[in-house]
Amino acid sequence: MAVAREPAAPAIDARSSSAYTHGMGFAPDYVRLVLAENFEDAKRLFLDPLLAIHRAHLVMLARQGIVSSGDAHTIRLALDSLDPAALRAAAFDGSAEDLYYHVDHLITAACGTDVAGRLHTARSRNDIDMTMYRMRQREALLGLEESVLALGRAWHAQAAANRHTVFAAHTHTQPAQPSTVAHFLLAAVEQVERDAGRLEAAYRSTNHCPLGACAITGTGFPIDRDLTSDLLGFDGPTGNTYGSIATADYLLEGLSAAAVLLVGVGRVLQDLLLWSTAEFGYLRLADGYVQGSSIMPQKRNPVALEHARALASRAFGEALAVFAAIHNTPFGDIVDTEDDLQPLVSAAFRDARRAVDLVAAAMDGASFDRERMARRAAEGGITLTELADTLVREHGLPFGAAHAIAARLSADVAAGRFDGLAASLAAAAREVIGSPIEMTEAQIEEVLSPGHFVDVRITPGGPAPAQVTRALADTASALDRRGAWLAGRRAALNAAEAKLSGRCGEL
Repeated sequence: MAVAREPAAPAIDARSSSAYTHGMGFAPDYVRLVLAENFEDAKRLFLDPLLAIHRAHLVMLARQGIVSSGDAHTIRLALDSLDPAALRAAAFDGSAEDLYYHVDHLITAACGTDVAGRLHTARSRNDIDMTMYRMRQREALLGLEESVLALGRAWHAQAAANRHTVFAAHTHTQPAQPSTVAHFLLAAVEQVERDAGRLEAAYRSTNHCPLGACAITGTGFPIDRDLTSDLLGFDGPTGNTYGSIATADYLLEGLSAAAVLLVGVGRVLQDLLLWSTAEFGYLRLADGYVQGSSIMPQKRNPVALEHARALASRAFGEALAVFAAIHNTPFGDIVDTEDDLQPLVSAAFRDARRAVDLVAAAMDGASFDRERMARRAAEGGITLTELADTLVREHGLPFGAAHAIAARLSADVAAGRFDGLAASLAAAAREVIGSPIEMTEAQIEEVLSPGHFVDVRITPGGPAPAQVTRALADTASALDRRGAWLAGRRAALNAAEAKLSGRCGEL
């Protein structure tokens, strides 16, 4: 009877060995085009999060008894021996595949293979990477929130200084009705305050810790995910371990909030640049934010706002590129969401912040030509809406008839059929409703004045002085609340960092 044999062990390809995959034998072009670039990006973006993750994981392993206190102490000393400055200065030499393995080699050199290898118990580069990405994104979200609040305060300060600065607001690119610079800018302040809320929501989605998900299914070791989350400043661990590695919605949510912000700021920038033209002449930037011409001595170009617009467009494009890179990729651990993508995410947030900061800085010291704006607000019959409203309120006309009378008056003035406001109004009323309406010249001039137009717009949220004063107070309080949230989050992260340092130091 034949004796059953054990199946032959599969041949091991040397190229799949640990030595190969962890940094030896890579093709020179692969090193040049991918690994060396990614190594530099990782040092710049993820060194600090990686070291923090090592320490938090070590504290957890020791507390859970997965690693002995003696080994934990030895590993902690090895971690303490790492020089962040030297790590940042290190060049990719092919001895390690990436930053993780480069640091791992240094830890091994400091405390030996047997002890160093225990640090990687119950984790994977997958959950380490996803945790690093979230740590980096939450920093980016807080930084952009800080810039947004600074812009809101800059616009708010200009609104407070220009609550009585009347100008001709446009609809469909044409002069429409008088408003005030304060009213315009408060709309922009409310918009960026909502942007701050979107960034906060994205932060809450981001600030959950994937550590413990390991490769994708978790581990059989009795780890404490709440502890590592707490030590790293997260609000708690992520849920499903598969999703902890596979999902990218938190990433896209943050970029979506940034993209909405950039579109909104860009639209306001368009108006500010238009106001800076010689033809409008409404807005004048401080000297430090304009440039001249190499050939035209008279030029005073508002290039700071142009640069801000360009940076905002660039950041918006970078954000959309992230969506394009992730679109239709597999739902799992995949390179498309990792090393090659993360620098683009970082660039999008960095350029967004540059754009927002530049607008805020340029608005500080900018001035408005109040006389010119007021003069333009009195041109073109843009206060005729109030004449129609007055005919409704004080003379009992239906608005349709009042609108027709005001339109006829405007047409008569434009055609030169003008015998004075009172006479022209009486004639227009006679033609529309069959009888004249009697108002004095002074009464009509008052009704048609831009200042009166603004003063009677008492709708909540309107440009009337009392409403603007209320809105200034409300938006200041809203910005303060956002600022308190931001300060609280930064304080929580600082406290977690201090706790981690203390707990690790106890090992």
